[in-house]
Amino acid sequence: MKSSYVMDIIQEDCANASRQAELLEALRGETIFITGGTGFVGVWFCELVAHLNDQHGFGTQLLLLSGRAQSFSAKAPHLAMRKDVTLIERDVRSLLDIPKEASWIIHAAGSPDNRLAASDPLRVAQVITRGTETVLDAATRLPNLKKFLNISSGLVYGAQPLERERIPEGYSGGLDCASVSGIYAESKRFAETLCVAYRSQHRLPVVTARPFAFIGPYQLLDRPWAVNNFIRDGLLGGPIRILGDGQTVRSYMYPSDMVFWLLRILAAGIPGQSYNVGSPHGVTLQQLAEKVAACFPAPPKILSRLSPEQALHRSRFVPDVRLAEETLGLRLTVDLENALRRTILWNQAQNKLMRVEKAR
Repeated sequence: MKSSYVMDIIQEDCANASRQAELLEALRGETIFITGGTGFVGVWFCELVAHLNDQHGFGTQLLLLSGRAQSFSAKAPHLAMRKDVTLIERDVRSLLDIPKEASWIIHAAGSPDNRLAASDPLRVAQVITRGTETVLDAATRLPNLKKFLNISSGLVYGAQPLERERIPEGYSGGLDCASVSGIYAESKRFAETLCVAYRSQHRLPVVTARPFAFIGPYQLLDRPWAVNNFIRDGLLGGPIRILGDGQTVRSYMYPSDMVFWLLRILAAGIPGQSYNVGSPHGVTLQQLAEKVAACFPAPPKILSRLSPEQALHRSRFVPDVRLAEETLGLRLTVDLENALRRTILWNQAQNKLMRVEKAR
């Protein structure tokens, strides 16, 4: 079992996110089918829905589809044993049917880890494209489908122009289809096209969310993203290494906000509409490294190594989220400083728990 301190952090996060639980009333007493249900996003869906059930009497049931369902028991044993959570072990690419009791679908299968795209690009493409088609096809046979939430990616916009502060939903950029690094984004873009086709031909009530970047508990620190690496460096005592251009700009949303926004889009999003999900507050990697360092009692040093080639690849990735804010009543509840602090505290507690269990 998780330590009480680890669980306290998660419970506080869910309590904070659910202060506007009334925005999710449409999901009360319903059954939600989630693909990719045991990944980072899926676990956070479970945490928040479990909190809504326990503290707000929602009575919502979750059906989690995963090709690695057994790993869920090790990652989140307190969730795996719940009666309102059912695990279904199956590859999304070979899905035939969705349990008839499901009336809401969240399609979250697919990994954004670019190392996987480099080592097994066909699998990345097939999980997203073929997986999306199998889920959409199965959804056409559900007797009481109310909404299908397709979780896409902000990467479908292509490279964000440096002079554009934030990317709105209507922006259309280009992708490099000749590079393996574009496979994830191209697959997500095609998956959105499939959703349009099924909505047109089968009248499926599909709504799309385009997530940007996140940091928080359950996200592994070995992932190839700057903020994860900065936190890992800090936990190891430093130095914190900036491997790219320190003026590259990113923004980060805490996962309790992320999952509340996604559930709200599921509950009230307009079919055919796409919604950005993320923080609109950009920060340079240099500023981010400084914020991470400030979270430690003895701030580690920050090292930056920039080659002329890296300077040419400076980028920006920040969403415009006014559509979600103005039409769905959504807002950020956790700022970046608190997101970093809580992520570090959770990882420190996790590391301590692992050392205790190993000593036994």
